[in-house]
Amino acid sequence: MSGGFPEVRPRRLRSSAAVRRLVAETTLEPRQLILPMFIREGAREPIAIKSMPGVVQHTRDTARKAIAEAAQLGLGGVMLFGIPAVKDEVGSGSLDPDGILNVAIRDAVSEAGDALLVMSDLCLDEFTSHGHCGVLDSSGRVDNDATLSIYAEMGVAQASAGAHVVGPSGMMDGQVGAIRTALDAAGHLDTVILAYAVKYASAFFGPFREAVDSSLQGDRKTYQQDSANARDAIREVDLDIAEGADIVMVKPALAYLDIIRQVRDHVNVPVAAYNISGEYAMVEAAAANGWIDRDRAILETLTSIRRAGADTILTYWAAEAVHLLNHH
Repeated sequence: MSGGFPEVRPRRLRSSAAVRRLVAETTLEPRQLILPMFIREGAREPIAIKSMPGVVQHTRDTARKAIAEAAQLGLGGVMLFGIPAVKDEVGSGSLDPDGILNVAIRDAVSEAGDALLVMSDLCLDEFTSHGHCGVLDSSGRVDNDATLSIYAEMGVAQASAGAHVVGPSGMMDGQVGAIRTALDAAGHLDTVILAYAVKYASAFFGPFREAVDSSLQGDRKTYQQDSANARDAIREVDLDIAEGADIVMVKPALAYLDIIRQVRDHVNVPVAAYNISGEYAMVEAAAANGWIDRDRAILETLTSIRRAGADTILTYWAAEAVHLLNHH
């Protein structure tokens, strides 16, 4: 204090929008955002997802329009999920070149070209009648190694359809290595693997089950991670990077900001985070009730994930966030 006044006044750097913009430590840009999209086989019009207001199961035509918009907005990419008309015990629709996900990949690549990255979810849960991320053994448990061989085929099918990036999300041990080996053997040396390296068994996945018409019986606690554990996350990312992951992801994001930071500080590859369905739904529900300022909450949420250390964010607000940033 000097003459009764503070000598240091941090408020000077908050005194106007211009100065706040100048000294902002964390950026949020369109290129850092990836839009997850659901494409439903045989849909003739978009189908609203009640637990995720504003998000739909797309038809092939509306998906094309959304992908064109994503490219025009400068988003980093789209992550595609397919919803098949028929499911079976082994998720065979995932391997069909004319299955909905592989068709959607081709649609997206033809629509966007190289203007943005076309990414595809590499997992069986949307395609299996039991809703698990892998095939089941005789006792009803997910068979890790039998699932790996299917994942390897899925990776090649998706890369052959044109996917720039495949996103193995099933949390099977060895999945990245199996997929990388298969991709390379098939000549897809440049196909990027965005590994869902850290994926917790979370209550916040709830609305996603509706989004993909999940048939899940039971839970995924034997393969997704326990929310009490942090060191386990570092072990998982180390294994995935050793197996050939190009990018590693933490999912969910908001309840795991500490994990995002630990992973970012630990690895030297890009880190993604998935701002998941339940996180989206909470903000939308609170805003619909007039309890929070929706636009500010969206940007604050996404900025928090970037500040925690995520280089890129998968978020259902990706396209809208660009518009908000342009008027922020």
